[in-house]
Amino acid sequence: MNGLGGLNKSDQGVVLGMVQLQLPNVVTPADLKAQTQKIVAMVGKARRNLGTMDLVVFPEYALHGLSMDINPEIMCRVDGPEVAAFRQACIDNKIWGCFSIMELNPGGMPYNTGLIIDDQGEIRLNYRKLHPWVPVEPWEPGNFGIPVIEGPKGAKIALIICHDGMFPEMARECAYKGAEIMIRTAGYTAPIRASWRFTNQANAFQNLMVTANVCMCGSDGAFDSMGEGMIVNFDGTILAHGETGRADEIITAEVRPDLVREARRIWGVENNIYQLGHRGYVAVKGGAQDCPYTFMQDMVAGRYRLPWEDEVRVTDGTGCGFPAPTRLYGGGA
Repeated sequence: MNGLGGLNKSDQGVVLGMVQLQLPNVVTPADLKAQTQKIVAMVGKARRNLGTMDLVVFPEYALHGLSMDINPEIMCRVDGPEVAAFRQACIDNKIWGCFSIMELNPGGMPYNTGLIIDDQGEIRLNYRKLHPWVPVEPWEPGNFGIPVIEGPKGAKIALIICHDGMFPEMARECAYKGAEIMIRTAGYTAPIRASWRFTNQANAFQNLMVTANVCMCGSDGAFDSMGEGMIVNFDGTILAHGETGRADEIITAEVRPDLVREARRIWGVENNIYQLGHRGYVAVKGGAQDCPYTFMQDMVAGRYRLPWEDEVRVTDGTGCGFPAPTRLYGGGA
């Protein structure tokens, strides 16, 4: 199935490379420029590392590090020089790439943005993180939804970022929109290691979907990121795992979107993405197709409220040094 990490590539296979990038410390525009060149060099390493690789994936914060610095001088634009360098690297190395930037937002706080660029240098996917890791992260909530694109070999690909993957609804949305491979990039540190592992597997199994996941790696002198590149098959089986946490190692595996399609089509037992909308189809024709979930109905109606809502202690970022916001969502650019 895995072809020795992609060394023996099948006709239907897609080979993924998850870069456990060394965690940088980026403070100045000069630091940003140097880190851009480091990432460009790593795209070249990925191509030299494995000639069969289709898509190289860099973690969240690959360009900016974990400082949460919102200094406009080091924020990026999708049409800026950093992204232009990434686009050229994909062209030069004839490879697709997944990259992370902190995107300038003139109307509010920066966006945490992920991009997938094809081997012709075209931006094929532009995603803004829907669920910043509150209260630690200051990023504007994303407003692009979850795009799904056609990637190498026609594979349907979605991208989510870090904390997004702790919400099962995010992976379910990816699958519902047709994703066969869900990429999850992250900057997580060691305390999240166990949660990272079981959510990556659960997100795959519950949706019959490959999940490809990677964190930053190593230390910047303050934070220690864990690497933990994980490629998980649609049945929840781990195909590849960077358990050693070696910085700049590229974790690879071949995945088979055609087998994802087959499982979604022919599985009866545990075809959960189908069965969610067809409850009890053995007893009633077509299954029950209602929505018995109160939280879904309340969220759509704008009245989502927990029974313990008034007791929640942390509801803004003041404990992490950010001022309490006064602007309502939707007011940004």
